[in-house]
Amino acid sequence: MRLHRFLILLLLYASLLPIEAGFAAPARAAASPLVIVLTAGGPVAPAMREYIRRGVTSAAAQNASLVILRLDTPGGSVTVMNDIVQVIRSSQVPVVVFVAPRAAMAASAGTVITMAGHVAAMAPETIIGAASPVGSSGEDLGQTLAAKEQNAILATLDTLMERRRPEALQLAHATVQNARAVSAREAFAVGLIDFIAQDDNDLLQQLDGFNIYMSPNAPAITLHTAGAFLQPLPVSAIEQLLGVLTDPNIIFLLLAVGVQAVLIELSSPGGWVAGFVGVSCIALAGYGMGVLPVNWFGLIFLAIAFVLFVLDIKAPTHGALTVAGAASMLVGALVLFNSPGVPNFQRISIPGAVLISLFSALSFFTILMFALRAQKIPLKVGAETLPGHIGIVRQDLAPGGTVHLDGELWSAESELPGEVIRKGERVKVVRTQGVRLIVRKEE
Repeated sequence: MRLHRFLILLLLYASLLPIEAGFAAPARAAASPLVIVLTAGGPVAPAMREYIRRGVTSAAAQNASLVILRLDTPGGSVTVMNDIVQVIRSSQVPVVVFVAPRAAMAASAGTVITMAGHVAAMAPETIIGAASPVGSSGEDLGQTLAAKEQNAILATLDTLMERRRPEALQLAHATVQNARAVSAREAFAVGLIDFIAQDDNDLLQQLDGFNIYMSPNAPAITLHTAGAFLQPLPVSAIEQLLGVLTDPNIIFLLLAVGVQAVLIELSSPGGWVAGFVGVSCIALAGYGMGVLPVNWFGLIFLAIAFVLFVLDIKAPTHGALTVAGAASMLVGALVLFNSPGVPNFQRISIPGAVLISLFSALSFFTILMFALRAQKIPLKVGAETLPGHIGIVRQDLAPGGTVHLDGELWSAESELPGEVIRKGERVKVVRTQGVRLIVRKEE
């Protein structure tokens, strides 16, 4: 009995171990400074802004000691960049912008976001800079507009870098005025950033005891990050979806599928599935094109391609227009995001563009073959289909009368002038004259 009780107690204790560990982990986390880790990658788009805003709000709600924003971006919308800067500067929790991992970049708008952090850090082998503003299609701005955009960004940098060395401010200006980009070592050497860290843990060790200023006139705050508990904040499903929609390859695929689905709906109206799918895909592609710089000349080529596909179904070219449409679609895909001046991260994969163009052409070619086959099928309804059919005379043909044929009564007359065919005799249709049958007696 004692052994039996001992085994029961041992099993109970073993079952309670996970519960005890679950309570112990939060206790250890509560005893250590809490650091929220955000990972923002890809273009500076609304999805990134909402993710950073959610992370900063969550950090304040959990009384976190610090927010680490791991940044890897080639740039993006200036409007969204300004929104992110406002979110960071109005945060109640200190924000460290950490350009990481290795080979990451904080280019264009990412440069200003990095300078907006209360602390700026970079991992080895990362770059920062190339912050010259460009147009919505990646082109150079006009002289007046370029001056306005540059002066606005320079004024923002001046405000964010009041406590940094003059050399750092000079370098920051060069990234805007001359599109200069520098490595982490060069940025650290002039004081553009505060630390070079291998990873998050290395960054926390260097931050321990470091003084920061939440605003230019605010008193210094000393960071205590020794033994801090790192809590990553995952990207939500909606934020992931919005991030995917800024991929040029996905945008092109959505455009191709959407337009084909809409054309299918228009060619055979009555259903709703194809139309709904097409409109949804085009709407999602429109969101992505509203975020990324688009060369509208590429859209014209895409429109021409689909017009050629539709014309080939009705024109007797037997595939020639489909081939031309595939070529136009490929050119449009490459011009859409791959034009000069557009950053490399926004370019469509050439193999992907070729495959999607060939698939679209094959789809329309298949539709064309079905249409041609349908044209060769003999008619199965109407008076034109009656020659050769056998009927029964219901009213004497002398010369005109009526014939019962395929369940219907038809006006008919004999093909031989003066011939009389009596009621009940079998006749065969020779030809039709309008709605009148020309028949001959069938033995």
